[in-house]
Amino acid sequence: MKTTIIAKIAAVAAIAALAGCTDLKPLQAQVDGLKTQVSSLQSQIAAAKSSADAASSSASAASQAASGAQSAANQALAAAQASQSCCDATNEKIDRMFKRSISK
Repeated sequence: MKTTIIAKIAAVAAIAALAGCTDLKPLQAQVDGLKTQVSSLQSQIAAAKSSADAASSSASAASQAASGAQSAANQALAAAQASQSCCDATNEKIDRMFKRSISK
């Protein structure tokens, strides 16, 4: 008697399990949809990485250009300071010449 009840319960469980397995088409459709979304996201990630790489390259070029401009500005400042020093020396000589001519 116990064996027949156990056999009946096992048979019902097997039928229920098989009935549950036949409903895989909606799940497969969801899996396919998720695969499509993952593929789309992968292409978007690749595009974002490409954009980031291009931005990094542009930033590097801008940094190099800024360094060149800073170097040129430093050279111009040094030249201007040397020119100002020369101009000050010349003005001082002229002032001394006028003072000599006035004192004579």
